[in-house]
Amino acid sequence: MPKQVDHDDRRRRIAEAVCLLADERGLEGVTLRDVAVRAEVSMGAVQRCFRTKDEMLVFTLGHVGERITARVRSRLRSGPAQSAATALGYAATEVSLLRAEHRTEARVWLAFVAQAAVSEPLADTLRANYAALQEVFARLIAEAAEGSGQVGSGGAPSPDAVREARTLLALTDGLTAHVLIGHLTPRQAQDVLHAHLDSL
Repeated sequence: MPKQVDHDDRRRRIAEAVCLLADERGLEGVTLRDVAVRAEVSMGAVQRCFRTKDEMLVFTLGHVGERITARVRSRLRSGPAQSAATALGYAATEVSLLRAEHRTEARVWLAFVAQAAVSEPLADTLRANYAALQEVFARLIAEAAEGSGQVGSGGAPSPDAVREARTLLALTDGLTAHVLIGHLTPRQAQDVLHAHLDSL
């Protein structure tokens, strides 16, 4: 009987191989042949999963974005009794990828951000990821403001909360880049992030 192939699992394995290669060489160094070797599958298997390299890269970017978003959601679920301000701090820390165990992920994420400047499919995927994170940040900022008595309750986040969410999201990405190039240490970046959160 022929062996059943889990195509979703294979696509994820290929995406992980892309991440490893992108971390070592940047996206320009990612070839279908090297991805196949790293994922321990045939070239044909890669091509059956993805018709083009661009399609493979878009899937990989989505895979990385889902991983980061899943960690944010997990932190929010694991402490349902925490304040909105505390939850916002946890979420922003996860997104900024400042911890040592996320350094590889940070390099891969910024490689995709750079490539998205010249790739509309990657830019589309990034915009969707950022929109989802911005929505989480805006909701938590609005809830924190309600909890402190600064605004009334109910309804969608205010324009101020959305603007602050955009600012925070841009700050987290900027801090990721500054740590990776050595302009800031992770501790200095965390101090900047926490000072900004305290000022909200």
